[in-house]
Amino acid sequence: MASTGHVIRGSRVGAGPMGETERGDVAPRTRISYWCANGHETQPAFAVGYDFEPPEQWECPRCGLPAGLDRSAPPPPVHNEPYKTHLAYVKERRSDAEGAALLDEALNVLRRRRGEVA
Repeated sequence: MASTGHVIRGSRVGAGPMGETERGDVAPRTRISYWCANGHETQPAFAVGYDFEPPEQWECPRCGLPAGLDRSAPPPPVHNEPYKTHLAYVKERRSDAEGAALLDEALNVLRRRRGEVA
């Protein structure tokens, strides 16, 4: 039977809380507000550097829509194309007549291999 005791799992002997002195200095950060079309606001934190420029869009963590910097004009939702099968893509590239010609050619090759066509 295993004892649960007073063991702190996932730690090692001598481990203590890491403080600012052990980790080093934290980079200065800024929070920037982004708004999506549903009116959700998200404020990710960015480390400020010499050439810091916030991204134009950020994904809303609540609904997944793109969020922008302008509250009054958020970016429009992304239009996703419906799933297409391989046959749908082939039909976009080939007409029915071209498909029939390719099928006939492939059947003739198979018949020649079998010795059905002289």
